[in-house]
Amino acid sequence: MYFATESPVWGGGRAFYDPRRDGRVLARAHLVSASQFADIAAQEMYEEPGTDLDLTEVLDVGIASLGTGRYETLVCAGGVDGLPVLTFTAPWDVDNVSWTEPSPAYLRYLASGLLETGAWDVDAIAAYLAACPGAAGHWTEQRIKDLIHA
Repeated sequence: MYFATESPVWGGGRAFYDPRRDGRVLARAHLVSASQFADIAAQEMYEEPGTDLDLTEVLDVGIASLGTGRYETLVCAGGVDGLPVLTFTAPWDVDNVSWTEPSPAYLRYLASGLLETGAWDVDAIAAYLAACPGAAGHWTEQRIKDLIHA
């Protein structure tokens, strides 16, 4: 995971996933229907929700491009309990984009979601987020822990 571009909602870098990179990404999954996934993707692309996506390519190949903009690349990142884990990200990779520092509110939101899974503790989440490109060099583990506890 890395932070890039500028979120008008959060006021800092947005989180992106580079599926071409080795390593692990901490994440929280939500069970949604294909139509709900399409609506969430549309909202993140600043489009009107209500149009279903053709998920055939992403389910068959693991990746599908809807365009060149942010969050217009669909990725199947594996499976949980026999169901596909789908997400969306940017078409560029972590090394071909300027990284952007995420805002405190956005980091707190991401950390809270990860904590709610029960899979990781505060120390692991703070270490993970502090090491992500865009946050690294701007956010320390301790500052992220302070956000989580605030």
